[in-house]
Amino acid sequence: MTSVMERRAFVALGLAVFGARLDVEAQPGGKMPRIGYLSLFSRSDPWGQRGVDAFRHGLRDLGYVEGQTIAIEYRWAEEKPARLPDLAAELVHLKVDVIVAPGGQAAQAAKQATATIPIVMVAVNDPVTAGLVATVARPGGNITGTSLIAPELVGKQLELLKEVVPTVSRVAVLWNPLNPGNAPQLREAEVAARALRVRLQPLEVPEPGGIDRAFEAMRRERADALLVLSDIMFPRHGQRIADLATKSRLAAVYGHVRHAETGGLLVYAVDVFDLSSRTSTYVDKILKGAKPAELPVELPTTFHLAINMKTAKALGLTIPPAVLARADEIIH
Repeated sequence: MTSVMERRAFVALGLAVFGARLDVEAQPGGKMPRIGYLSLFSRSDPWGQRGVDAFRHGLRDLGYVEGQTIAIEYRWAEEKPARLPDLAAELVHLKVDVIVAPGGQAAQAAKQATATIPIVMVAVNDPVTAGLVATVARPGGNITGTSLIAPELVGKQLELLKEVVPTVSRVAVLWNPLNPGNAPQLREAEVAARALRVRLQPLEVPEPGGIDRAFEAMRRERADALLVLSDIMFPRHGQRIADLATKSRLAAVYGHVRHAETGGLLVYAVDVFDLSSRTSTYVDKILKGAKPAELPVELPTTFHLAINMKTAKALGLTIPPAVLARADEIIH
């Protein structure tokens, strides 16, 4: 009798264990989540790596350990936009759980590759105009994330320029007509310029070859200052732009933090590394069942003011103490 009861208990225990194993294997949490990271940058680019590091740091703060509780599949386009669609297709083929896409070009490639895998964009200029989301409040599809939209930013940049050089009257503006986010920025600049009583000279630069032509136009029209809008092309050629601005004796303010490293006089820009870190929150929510369509796009709340004192000296400028006191970074 005892042996029969023991056999029944053993069978029951075995069934329970087997059932528990099936239950674990059936649960999405039973396997390590895989994140696809699609970047336009090169693997060796320190700028791209800083963005990755900020994202990883955000994940660690949420309790994820790469290689133990989460896996990340990296795909680098080596600064060749034409490679992005194929790399996005690779991530879709791998059936990753979420695709993280820094920048508008990577986000567009990811969107074209899948309408079902959640996509978290990072620091996209204007995702609504770009057709990535329906609205900021309710994205509506499989994409959400962080945006660079800050309507007051360009006005603040012009105010900063005027504070540093009160005599400024004609400001040249470098902008990329191929970037959907630049046209709204230019409109904001025009509004701010009227309030500050300065005239703008918008100069379209759709490709790097247009940079030199734009500076020739500035000299012809006698611009006395420069505003460079936020576009990924301009930081890549930041040293060239900064050198031309100094040669032309133009005080310049830039809309991308990377310009601080390449000789830009004044940088007032969204802190893109803060946005990269905050991306991890979206990944966490999506892995726990949230739908991208219902996660509002986050707008920036943190801005970075950098001043390059070497460039100020080369231009013969004295930066007002009130401006220096507000700076997050001073480069000597």
